[in-house]
Amino acid sequence: MHKPEGPAEFALKETSPNIGAGAVMRDKLSCTYDLVEQMQYLYVRVVKAKELPGKDVTGGVDPYVEVKLGNYKGLTKHFEKKSNPQWNHVFAFSKERIKDSILEVVVKDKDVAVDDFVGRVMFDLKEIPKRVPPDSPLAPQWYRLEDRRGEKAKGELMLAVWMGTQADEAFPDAWHSDAATVGPEAVANIRSKVYLSPKLWYVRVNVIEAQDLIPSDKTRYPEVFVKANLGNQFSRTRASQSKTINPMWNEDLMFVAAEPFEEPLVLTAEDRVGPNKDEILGRCVIPLHNVQRRFDHKPVNTRWFNLEKHVVVEGEKKKEAKFSSRIHLRVCLEGGYHVLDESTQYSSDLRPTAKQLWKASIGILELGIISAQGLMPMKTREGRGTTNAYCVAKYGQKWIRTRTIVDSLAQRWNEQYIWEVFDPCTVITVGVHDNGHLHVGEKSGASKDSRIGKVRIRLSTLEADRVYTHSYPLLVLHNSGVKKMGEVQLAVRFTSLFVIHMLSMYTQPLLPKMHYIHPLSVIQLDSLRHQAIQIVSMRLSRAEPPLRKEVVEYMLDVDSHMWSMRRSKANFFRITIVLGGLIAFGRWFDQICNWKNPLTTILIHILFIILVLYPELILPTTFLYLSLIGIWNFRWRPRHPPHMDTRLSHADAAHPDELDEEFDTFPTSRSSDMIRMRYDRLRSIAGKVQTVVGDLATQGERFHNLLSWRDTRATTLFVTFCFIAALVLYVTPFQVVILLIGFYVLRHPRFRQKHPSAPFNYFKRLPARVDTIL
Repeated sequence: MHKPEGPAEFALKETSPNIGAGAVMRDKLSCTYDLVEQMQYLYVRVVKAKELPGKDVTGGVDPYVEVKLGNYKGLTKHFEKKSNPQWNHVFAFSKERIKDSILEVVVKDKDVAVDDFVGRVMFDLKEIPKRVPPDSPLAPQWYRLEDRRGEKAKGELMLAVWMGTQADEAFPDAWHSDAATVGPEAVANIRSKVYLSPKLWYVRVNVIEAQDLIPSDKTRYPEVFVKANLGNQFSRTRASQSKTINPMWNEDLMFVAAEPFEEPLVLTAEDRVGPNKDEILGRCVIPLHNVQRRFDHKPVNTRWFNLEKHVVVEGEKKKEAKFSSRIHLRVCLEGGYHVLDESTQYSSDLRPTAKQLWKASIGILELGIISAQGLMPMKTREGRGTTNAYCVAKYGQKWIRTRTIVDSLAQRWNEQYIWEVFDPCTVITVGVHDNGHLHVGEKSGASKDSRIGKVRIRLSTLEADRVYTHSYPLLVLHNSGVKKMGEVQLAVRFTSLFVIHMLSMYTQPLLPKMHYIHPLSVIQLDSLRHQAIQIVSMRLSRAEPPLRKEVVEYMLDVDSHMWSMRRSKANFFRITIVLGGLIAFGRWFDQICNWKNPLTTILIHILFIILVLYPELILPTTFLYLSLIGIWNFRWRPRHPPHMDTRLSHADAAHPDELDEEFDTFPTSRSSDMIRMRYDRLRSIAGKVQTVVGDLATQGERFHNLLSWRDTRATTLFVTFCFIAALVLYVTPFQVVILLIGFYVLRHPRFRQKHPSAPFNYFKRLPARVDTIL
């Protein structure tokens, strides 16, 4: 079993929560909601009232309902002058927090000074029925209101009261007892919700040419370029090489757009009349819903668009009536690409935009978000530390947000969600955040939802149909170093529908075909990903309740491309670990050649002779050896999903200044002396990298110069050697040559010399191009 690196407190822990998965006796709940612990709730549905008596001077009533259970009190909205109001409001009280045995539902009349009592209905909690889905919802009933003495009063109230669990249909939209400590306007911010990312398209604009442009100065050759913008995205072509009124470009511009298309594509032809001075020659507006959609590499039809020129007259824009200039374009919405909005290492969805190109799902991913323990206080309220935590999980286009547990450092959510899986080599991301928008006094405009931590789980590392229950440490990197913010307990199950179909996915391209037929450059993809993140964060922040911009950007790793000394070191040591196997093999072979263990060297000689005499055994032996290694390593296969490795990340040993540099803003906000020091450090490291790259280039150039006659004597020696070797190999059996080379390499140390061999000396003397670099 793989032992996690780093301190034990940062390690993944296997847990045994009391969930329905794997249980022998299953009730109706655990069959469909079996990755979380059951939580009991008392539900009160207040539907409506009728014939309420008038209480104020005018004989009217402004009714609302107050639901009281011990110290918890929930309120419906009130109506003005209405004796037959309808609320249809559900309240949910956690059974764990119930300290009373009587439920009181009171109808009151809203008043300026003191609200008047209209009537109430009382329930004994022992008499309340239980309901377990998929039973139909409990039918509400009319209850006659009673006065304070328990006698019948005028008016009736329609209610439904039952005991249920978090699997109840009423649970997501119910008013929870947690909401008693937050303002009524913040209740929406603590509910669990499901969000969908907007459907993203790449917009390709092929700017071909323009005709009949009319520059204001006809005595000069125009330098025309086309500027395009889509919302907040801007791009432009180069200035046309043909400096005429009929310029040509044939350039592609790419943008990201989201359905529904709110912003049109705007193109302007502009003439560079001087330094930083451009004249607009014409403008066209193209609504995206009129643009052709293509799903393959076949070219779309080109179209001519009129370029309209606007003039400003007395502060108003007026269209200038004139002979129309035209622009020739090929515009399309690319449905065959996957619009990347996540970091490519952590993608949760790789399908193309067009649904027509989607393949059938290969499985189901179920996630149970059970609880969190030991969370760090994220804010101070009434002199003590507190946290209002909620979880966000993102997989594919579906985002989920659990309800917020108010004022607690040990949360219990016990919410379960499900996703369709289309590719096993994808990652689900679960983030824990502190809700900063619950109290009016927190300056809702300025406050943000703080990061507590994040967990990533790669589906391909999960065995099918197995339930993984682990407590994941929430690790966050601060200026002071890596810090554990608490633990989140998750249950994960990946169910495969068709094993053969899933295995066949490993032979198919990771991205849709268009990425390989018409590939986009790395710089293009990086720029388009940044635009996609901005669009997704803007759309989700406009939902109700909003999924905040800072949350979306954290989940999508918006800053993953920024420079980090720590991350650079981590990647360097990752390479050394990968190359460590080759280095270890080289050392072992050197020991064989130097007869450190004579018995092993003799066995290698025997194996070598067998393989040379029977070369048809080489490939079968190699594959058999690899399969045996794989079977041998099966015993030590990882039994849990991989998690953040602080030692591999170089997070636990990073220098404070390196961390400060990593968290610096862009552009920098540090002093000039600090920047100078960091720049000098970067120069020294880059100098070492430059030297290593130069050495690699030198070796490659020496190989190239074997036959380039850069050094005529060296090339003469090599050509002569090759000619003689060809004659010898023609008359000597190949197996004899290999045997002689092998015996020479494996010769005993007494036949070896201390100085380097002749071929090595010859190669080191070959010229490289390093002496021609300034």
